[in-house]
Amino acid sequence: MRALFSVSDKTGVVEFATALKSLGWDIIATGGTMKLLKEAGLEIINISDVTGFPEICDGRVKTLHPKVHGGLLGRRDLESHRQQLKENGIEYIDMVCVNLYPFKETIAKPDVTMEDAVEHIDIGGPSMLRSAAKNWADVTVVCNPEDYGKVIDEIRAGGNTTKQTRLELSAKAYTHTAEYDIMIATYMRTQAGLNEKLFLEYDLKQSLRYGENPHQQAKFYAAMEKVPYSLATAEQLNGKELSYNNIQDANAALNIVREFDVPFCVGLKHMNPCGAAIGKDVVDAWKKTYEADKVSIFGGIVATNCEVNLEVAELMKPIFLEIIMAPSFSDDALALLRTKKNLRLLKVDMSKDDKVRKQFVSVNGGLLVQDQDTATKTVVPEMCVTEPKPLQEDMEDLNFAWHIVKHVKSNAIVVVKNGMTYGVGAGQMNRIGSAEIALKEAKTTIEANGGKVEDFGLILASDGFFPFDDCVALAAEYGVKAIVQPGGSVRDEDSIRKANEHGIPMLFTGNRHFKH
Repeated sequence: MRALFSVSDKTGVVEFATALKSLGWDIIATGGTMKLLKEAGLEIINISDVTGFPEICDGRVKTLHPKVHGGLLGRRDLESHRQQLKENGIEYIDMVCVNLYPFKETIAKPDVTMEDAVEHIDIGGPSMLRSAAKNWADVTVVCNPEDYGKVIDEIRAGGNTTKQTRLELSAKAYTHTAEYDIMIATYMRTQAGLNEKLFLEYDLKQSLRYGENPHQQAKFYAAMEKVPYSLATAEQLNGKELSYNNIQDANAALNIVREFDVPFCVGLKHMNPCGAAIGKDVVDAWKKTYEADKVSIFGGIVATNCEVNLEVAELMKPIFLEIIMAPSFSDDALALLRTKKNLRLLKVDMSKDDKVRKQFVSVNGGLLVQDQDTATKTVVPEMCVTEPKPLQEDMEDLNFAWHIVKHVKSNAIVVVKNGMTYGVGAGQMNRIGSAEIALKEAKTTIEANGGKVEDFGLILASDGFFPFDDCVALAAEYGVKAIVQPGGSVRDEDSIRKANEHGIPMLFTGNRHFKH
C-alpha cells in the first residue's frame, strides 16, 4: 500500500506518517513534507523517483504527472485499467494526504501583493485531492489533520479504511477544494473588478430545535471570518441552547450595544428595545433600563457593554430573562446567575472594529446585500433648523435618542430623558401612530413616578422624516423639549413652522435610519 503526502498544514503529519509506516505502508512525499518526514527518521520515497521527472518551475510542477494521477484514478475493478497501468509502469496510490497552500492567510495580510497571492494558489494539491476523491471506492483521501486518528484506527482494525469512511473523506475533500476555489475566485474577481457573482461560505454551528415557529426547521451557520459583536463566536456560559428567535433578538441587542462606548444597557423584545440607558456604571445603566419598561422586559434579552458584577447580577436575578450578554462576568456574578439553570449567559467579544461589512437578507428566489448600517452621525447644535436652539444640556440626550431610534423597526419614534428611554414606538404603518405609542408610554411611566409628562422635558427622535406636522404638534402636547430627525420631506417647512410655533428646537441630521 502506498500513500502520497504533500501538506502545508503539518499538524500531526509526522505522527500520522510514522503510524502508517509501522503498518507497512510506503510513503511518497514532496518538497517540505518530504524533508520534515526524513528529518523525523522515516524512509520516504521522493516524488521525482515516482514520476521520473524533476520538480520544475520553482515547484509549480511536481505532481501533475500520469504516474501520480494514473495511480490515483485507475480503477481496481476494471481489467482494462489494470492492464493500462501495468503497460505504462504505473503503480497504484492508495492514499492521498494533502492540504493546500495557505491562500486565505496570505490574502489576509494587510500588505499582500497580487504576485504573492497568486504564488499561493495551489494547483497540484487540488488536482490530487479531486483525483483521489473521485476514486473514493479504492482510495483514501485525507485533507484534515483531525481525521488522521480515525484513519489509523480503521487501518489497524481492518487493514484499510471502511468504504463509508472513504465516502465521507471524499466529500470533505471536494468541500475543501470548493472552499479553496471560492476564496481564489472571490479574490481574483475583486482584483479584476467583476461583481456579477457572489460566493458565500458558512459552516454549520448548530442545528436548532425549530425556527420562528415549531413547524419550521432551522439551522445556525457561522461565517468563516470572526467578527466582534457576533453570536457565532460568543461563549455560552450557562443555560439552554439558543433558539432561532433568541439568536435574532440577541443579534439585534448586540447591534444596539455596539453604538455606545460609555456604560450602557439595553433590554430587548421581538427585535426592538423595550428599555435602554446609559449610566455612570453598569448598575446605574441596568436600573434605568429596567425602570424604562418593567413590564416588557419580562422574558426579554439584556445586553451590556460592561462586565456583569455581583451587584448588578443580584438585581437581574429575580427577573425572568432569557439571555444576558456581556463582554465578561465576574466569578461571583457568574456563580449567582448560574443558579438559574435555564438562563443563557453569553460572553461576547465587544472589541471595536470600524470595518464595514455586508448584510444579507434572503427573499424568495434571491438575496439582498447591503452595507451594515454602522455609521451614526453625531448630533451637533449646527444641525438645528428652527428659531429655538437646543440647550447644551440636551445634546447628550439628542445623541442618545438618535443612536437608539436607528435600531427600532420603522416607522420608529423614541423619547428619552437623562440617558434613558421612556417610550418606544415601533413598526407602525404611519409615523404619528409610532409617536402616539412612544409618548403615551412615556406619560404612563412618568406619572407612575409622580411626575407630569408636560413638565418633564422629553427628547424625541424619529428614524425618518416627518411627512406632516402632526408629529410635532403631538410632541408639543406632551411637552417635548427638542426633536431630532433626518429631514428631507417635501413638507419639512410645515414641521419647522410648527416647531417654531411651539418653541421646540428641531435638528435635521441629513441621514435616515430605516429598519424594515
